[in-house]
Amino acid sequence: QVQVVESGGGLVQAGGSLRLSCTASGRTGSTFDMGWFRQAPGKERNIVAAINWRDIYTYYADTVKGRFTISRDSAKNTMYLQMNDLQPEDTAVYYCAAYYTVTYATPKIKPSDYRFWGQGTQVTVSS
Repeated sequence: QVQVVESGGGLVQAGGSLRLSCTASGRTGSTFDMGWFRQAPGKERNIVAAINWRDIYTYYADTVKGRFTISRDSAKNTMYLQMNDLQPEDTAVYYCAAYYTVTYATPKIKPSDYRFWGQGTQVTVSS
């Protein structure tokens, strides 16, 4: 099992920045891809960005391309999401997630593909 814990959410004005962190613990010796998802009230949980275990392949939702950057420090078992130029529509609970993999490919993007989930961290962007 892998446990993941998010941190770094908060309240920011439009145009501002935040950096989310996700620290993994447990069976971190196995290889696993990781991703950030978000869910606004009354909406589905959707992928924001994902990164594979070799830190080579990444995926970004169209709505965040050019504004968000995903990265991973494998030595620290920590993944980051740098969010710049935040907008009110970015307001949501952001979740960190992971799944074991033995492949070397673009990470998966469906929530159902991810086995391990954090509790989420709230990001609120005021206009």
